[in-house]
Amino acid sequence: MGTVVTLHIIHTETSLTNQSDAAVARAKDWFRSVELACTRFDATSELRRLCETAHVVTPVSELLFEATQFALAVADASGGAFDPTVGARMESRGFDRDYRTGTQSRSAVVTNSTATYRDVELDVAKQTITLHKPLLLDLGAVAKGLAIDLAARELAELQHFMVDAGGDLFVSGRNADGESWRVGIRHPREADALLQTINVDGGAVCTSGDYERTGSDGQHHLLDARTHETAATLVSVTVLAPSAMVADALATAAFALGPTAGLTFLENHHVEALLVTPSLERFTTSGWPVDSGRPVDPGSPVG
Repeated sequence: MGTVVTLHIIHTETSLTNQSDAAVARAKDWFRSVELACTRFDATSELRRLCETAHVVTPVSELLFEATQFALAVADASGGAFDPTVGARMESRGFDRDYRTGTQSRSAVVTNSTATYRDVELDVAKQTITLHKPLLLDLGAVAKGLAIDLAARELAELQHFMVDAGGDLFVSGRNADGESWRVGIRHPREADALLQTINVDGGAVCTSGDYERTGSDGQHHLLDARTHETAATLVSVTVLAPSAMVADALATAAFALGPTAGLTFLENHHVEALLVTPSLERFTTSGWPVDSGRPVDPGSPVG
């Protein structure tokens, strides 16, 4: 998934080492399983095999079906500003390499495909996906969150833990000091600086920022799929939600929608969020946490 995954487990008097080790092993396995199903950077992945079979009703795994189903729901809710069928266009802009190995992986789908999310048909009862046009799915805004949620489910019995996948977080219980987890929101324009620190007792904190990845054209990786252009009215969106898949995907969709429509979109979906414009103007939902006023300790999570 092009990121480092860290699991922080806070042991208590009642937690057992063997129980913890087993839960951590299961949690790690979910990241491998989701990547094998949902990455577009590996020609042998289930997603890539699906995208080679346009016009064919294709049975898929539960992981790929769930990720695709949620991505399509967010696409519909955002009016197409977010669209998982932009994979070929992303490849053409230089986002075509495995971030771990640097190996280039190109699909045969043409860049100027007119496909949209409406060209993907799901059959829930049969768990099949049909692509009605040649297209390449990009589930990057969904798959990592799904893996985080599945890992968190495995760790739930341990009560106090954090899953950190490249700054996208899920926290539960209390930190090592017995307090709420303190999460730093990265400053989008100052390296190694924080924009805000918030206290989180449980749930996911995920950020979409224009500083995360840059393509061969020098532009960042977040598109407004309606225009096929780089979204430029925000520089970061951070979402606090009960699920990492929800937080990650909604942050990406809001980034494409812009500050006004994006804020309304997030409010309507009952999540809390911080949106930052290029001039560093901040927009927040009504329940966004106030700054904790306490610094994040070295090694603590940063969203």
